[in-house]
Amino acid sequence: MAAPGTTASSSGSLSSDTRAPAGSGAILAFVCIAQFMVFTDVSIVNLALPSIKEGLGMTDIKLEYVVTAYATALGGFLLLGGRLADAFGRRRLLQTGLTLFALASLGSGLAENGNMLIAFRALQGMGSAMIAPAALSILTNTFPEGPERNKALGVWGSLTGIASIVGVIAGGVLADGPGWEWIFFINIPIGLGAALLAPRIVPESRGDRSGSFDTAGAFTLTSALLLLIFTLGEATHVGWGSARTVISLIAVAALLATFLTIESKTRSPMMPLRIFRNKTLSTANLAAVLVFGMMGALFFFASLFMQQVFGYSPMKAGFAYVPLAVFVAVGATVASIMITKMAPKPVLMAGLATMVVGLLLLWRAPVGGSYAVDLLPAFLIVGLGSGMVFVTLQIAAFAGVSEDEAGVGAGLINTSQEAGGALGIAVVATIAYSGLAAKLFAAKGDVATVRDTYADAMHNAFLAAALFGVAALVLAIILMPSKKAEPSAPAPVH
Repeated sequence: MAAPGTTASSSGSLSSDTRAPAGSGAILAFVCIAQFMVFTDVSIVNLALPSIKEGLGMTDIKLEYVVTAYATALGGFLLLGGRLADAFGRRRLLQTGLTLFALASLGSGLAENGNMLIAFRALQGMGSAMIAPAALSILTNTFPEGPERNKALGVWGSLTGIASIVGVIAGGVLADGPGWEWIFFINIPIGLGAALLAPRIVPESRGDRSGSFDTAGAFTLTSALLLLIFTLGEATHVGWGSARTVISLIAVAALLATFLTIESKTRSPMMPLRIFRNKTLSTANLAAVLVFGMMGALFFFASLFMQQVFGYSPMKAGFAYVPLAVFVAVGATVASIMITKMAPKPVLMAGLATMVVGLLLLWRAPVGGSYAVDLLPAFLIVGLGSGMVFVTLQIAAFAGVSEDEAGVGAGLINTSQEAGGALGIAVVATIAYSGLAAKLFAAKGDVATVRDTYADAMHNAFLAAALFGVAALVLAIILMPSKKAEPSAPAPVH
């Protein structure tokens, strides 16, 4: 069927119409709210972890799984969620995900022990893995490729960055106020209300339904992604050279090899391998892994830096990110305007270079520095570059993607983001914490020495994160096409 904004001629060809359909503004607002909830919940628990630990009597090791259970389920099921959206209906999957997310939030808030909370957080992640690709594919099918879609993705991209920061702030406010349970309870009316309103706002859409569902491909890829993201999260603690990490990574490689073999032979693949012939899409996803690795490490270590080196309270550290969030929106607006006049490549390069500069400023931030002089300029620069990069990657990830495969495209870019975040924190933490325990032991509790030791570790983290950005910049320079990708026709029916 023709995508929204296109008309089919008598000869069967498609003539492009770049106007969005009536009601598109309401659809954009609706899917952005759904996505905002997903990304807010990635970070909302961070500042509430001490309260959760005390309230449920959890150990430090088990406490980490409150975060990783959500991230692992989200990252592991995103591609499956995208394909299910294409196959069975995008609005239907969005409603299912919103309902599951709301009910899992209720269970999380009512959890009586750590194991219950971890289990419900994993269910939240599964709900989010349905919401994110369904919402993004609804957006790209509502707005035809061109200026209208670029503007819509500009709003989407800015909210993606802002949501993570709002989550940090909201987590601290709710944990210090009504209690940590409310970081979960707040999702219930939003999730259930959105699920009930969806049929009135969002029309149903789906991709090509010919052929059977690729169950074998779905199982092997989802298993590989779950194991990969979990292994990356654990590698920092058990060691990259440990038998557990090595065996897990070998198993991931074997599962991925099996998946590629299945996809090359099945008539209705979960992920059509031809999609990677689109060089703009492929480069955008590779760059997203590096970019979100950089951003994941930035937020993790900047929060620690402000608390352990500058002596900020969790609440103060959360609000310190507000200017960064504002400049994410500014950068997203700038990028959405620029990209209507040029290819994604120069906009992406400019954004990445800006982000690297901001991280290098954090790398040089002194121990006795001030927020206004040493942190704020870096946050503003990083925020501006982030907004430019987020929007450009989203647009590039859908350049030339047909309507039938919009869910796959959405699942792919979201998976790249989640896997990148896990990879960045794992690699950068390994670098930053190398030899840290011995140095802290040698400090013998001296406050100034301990603070300096933590500062050195955080500085190493910022430099390592900046190198992720440099790698993404080099990748964009070498691989990203200099011309805009042409819109593609719907995928051929088998």
